[in-house]
Amino acid sequence: MATGTMGYETCAMATFLSLLLVSSLTLSAAQMSPASLTGSAGPYTVRIACGSSVETYDPNGYVWQKDWGFTGGSSAPLTFPNPKAPQIITLRYFSKFDGPENCYNITVPTGRYLIRLFFAFGEQDNAGREPQFDVSIEGTLVHNMDSGWSKERENFQDSLAFVSDGAATICFHSSGHGNPVVASIEVLQILDDAYKIADQESRSYIWKTMKRVSAGARKSGFGSDFLADPWGGDRYWESDNSLFLPGSIVQSISTVQNISNAAVTPNIYPMDIFQSATTTDPMQSLSYILPVDNNRLYSIWIYLAEISPFVVRPRDRVFDVLVNEEKIFSEVDIIAQAHRPFKALILNATVMVDDASSLELTFNPLFGPVAVNAFEIYELVPIEAPTLKTDMWAMQLLKQSLRLPATYGWNGDPCVPLAHIWFGVDCRFNNSATSWFIDGLYLDAQGVRGVLGEEIGLLSGLQILNISHNTLQGSIPQSMGNLSSLVVLDLSYNQLNSSIPVNLGNLPHLRKLFLNDNQLSGEVPSSLGASALRGAIRNVSNNEGLCGVGLRPCSQANSGGKAVRITAFVVSLVIVLTAGLVFLYWKKRANMARAQKLARGAPYAKARTTFVRDVQMARTMFTDHFRPAHIRDPAFAPIPSQSSTLLGST
Repeated sequence: MATGTMGYETCAMATFLSLLLVSSLTLSAAQMSPASLTGSAGPYTVRIACGSSVETYDPNGYVWQKDWGFTGGSSAPLTFPNPKAPQIITLRYFSKFDGPENCYNITVPTGRYLIRLFFAFGEQDNAGREPQFDVSIEGTLVHNMDSGWSKERENFQDSLAFVSDGAATICFHSSGHGNPVVASIEVLQILDDAYKIADQESRSYIWKTMKRVSAGARKSGFGSDFLADPWGGDRYWESDNSLFLPGSIVQSISTVQNISNAAVTPNIYPMDIFQSATTTDPMQSLSYILPVDNNRLYSIWIYLAEISPFVVRPRDRVFDVLVNEEKIFSEVDIIAQAHRPFKALILNATVMVDDASSLELTFNPLFGPVAVNAFEIYELVPIEAPTLKTDMWAMQLLKQSLRLPATYGWNGDPCVPLAHIWFGVDCRFNNSATSWFIDGLYLDAQGVRGVLGEEIGLLSGLQILNISHNTLQGSIPQSMGNLSSLVVLDLSYNQLNSSIPVNLGNLPHLRKLFLNDNQLSGEVPSSLGASALRGAIRNVSNNEGLCGVGLRPCSQANSGGKAVRITAFVVSLVIVLTAGLVFLYWKKRANMARAQKLARGAPYAKARTTFVRDVQMARTMFTDHFRPAHIRDPAFAPIPSQSSTLLGST
């Protein structure tokens, strides 16, 4: 065991030995498994091997699900090993063809979760260049993967979030600098009341981990590496042996003695983080510095346990704790406050970092040397208010009915995070409902080629709708008459058909209506004419079938239409009759040609023709021989029949 300062009374050793014997024979009831305390079978966990088509198992035996059915994107080889799950060999990336927003929606029970992401990139997904992108959790922007993020030794990011809608939503937002990537996702349930803070509602924040340190530890590791209780969230604890500048005068002390009070619900920690500590010489300060964003809230958790055999009485070790030179804990005396050695003492404070770009956590000694076992620093990221659920449902349905291409994204929440509102969408905040709503849709000249569904009527706060210069088909939804806030409606230059809904003229705030250059028909509602009298601008021209106010009278249109129909009928009848006559004529000619062909070709017809000719020649010769000369000319007298000639001879 490495030791610190040794200027203490020898009688302290006897006290230490007695406490060591008692604590070694006693296991505090507070160290019982949270499962036995809560009656639960265990925390709900989801581990996803991003881009993988098969399930895998890590060295601890945890199952990593295949990446199927969660989101879009493409799979690529993982070129950097995952320290948590070295068996994972793939990642998922999202190109510009997948749209600017891509989300995982992971079904989980309502509760609090540690959400851990592992990032890496390679040749196939980003041509070997580090991408830059943002990550949101439950609609709140949490991680900014800015330039240089890949230089970290362990490219993990984790946060604590409360999920209340049955799905943990994790979205990746493109910034136009490469393709967003993710190699693994873990959603690990912790107890709902974990990290409860005074005077603050912990569920109102996403707790972004800034630093989690196990001081004096020989190596870094996950909770599962320390055999920690699963309800602790399998947090990653970093050793501080690489956090000090060369030449820093620090020492490590450790013990194998059990530490009581380490796994008390709702905050459950691995005992290992209390079994080592970093200490200094007497009257020497110990500081940790990490970069942070200013004007943010930070929750600081300090974990202490007296494990030195030479510190056994109150006032043997006393120190102050400061953040950026502001004292947050005064005269910390572990023995006095924990009431004995080898018992965990947990301190928590929430501080605001105003104008500094770093957070310096300092331990200043008052009596004896300082000793720190572990600490966590979280940035409290205020949860962004979500979009109204009805608007979210309507937008998802519109995405389908309008047949928007994937390049538009439209995944996750339409209005949050505010830095990544959906393309073509304007949002406004409703203070009474503490949520966002859609007040504008701008999809003009965007190649929209679907139909405008009735779900548009669910966007009750919509003021401007512009889907002009597209190829919209179908009819104008009747539900548009429910959009009482609508001021501008532009559906011009599309292929809309059917009639104009009568209730459009009843919209009280409608000031601009453009339905021109479509295929609409029927009568323009008279209520739209009344709206024009109220100063509204209306254009319904170039719709051949429309009639009414501002167009030709519908009676004229009806009579003209009737004449057109009659003319069309007469023309059709003439065409049919002409075709019939042509057919009959052709049929007659065809029959005659067939009869002539038959007469010339049949044997009996040839025989009959020869016989008739022979009879006629014989009769001619007979009459020419016996007829008087003055009547022999056949032009003046018929040739007598055979029977009459014979009678005359007799």
